Amino acid sequence: MNKANPPYSLAIFDLDGTLADSFPWFLRTINDVADHFNFRRVAQEDIEELRHASSREILSRLEVPLWKLPAIARHARWLKAEAAGEISLFAGVEAMLRMLADNGVQMALVTSDSEANAREKLGDAAALFSHFDCAASLFGKPTKFRRVIRRAGVAPARVISIGDEVRDIDAARAVGIACGAVCWGYAAPAALQALRPDHVFEQISDIAPALIGARNPMQA
Repeated sequence: MNKANPPYSLAIFDLDGTLADSFPWFLRTINDVADHFNFRRVAQEDIEELRHASSREILSRLEVPLWKLPAIARHARWLKAEAAGEISLFAGVEAMLRMLADNGVQMALVTSDSEANAREKLGDAAALFSHFDCAASLFGKPTKFRRVIRRAGVAPARVISIGDEVRDIDAARAVGIACGAVCWGYAAPAALQALRPDHVFEQISDIAPALIGARNPMQA
């Protein structure tokens, strides 16, 4: 469900699955992590079902106890650092980010990855971000959103979070900001659309015009 192109002053982006194409790496890696931490492996036939599930449903289906999450997250960040050369930005991301910056939109990155990993993935585009708040826990994004909004000095009504998972929508709603869902990441588009986010982005070139309140400047 799209609103009529409201202008935003701050865009809070997720990284993996939103800006960086890390899902193929995740699929190659998840069962090694499962073996390491003794939770259920992901079979090929499980993938689509898991893409329609919430984070808590995924943890339940894979039999991951909450107490293991911090160690799993640290291990995943280490693996991502080792595989930095395998994970690139989606085509069009840097142009989209530059368009937002050129139109006065502040940008923040809130991710479960480390800031060092995030900056390496973003490359030159890292300089376009005013705020980084990284190493978010699985359910810790609301706290980081509030901190970024406070640092940016922007009213919540002028802030949007953009991500690719159900928990990104939940986090945005927990702090009273708009939410945008991208259709090319980890969660299935239908699972995101069912939650009726403020914006659904079917391609990267849709983001900038929605945020700055203009026709698509990237196709002009």
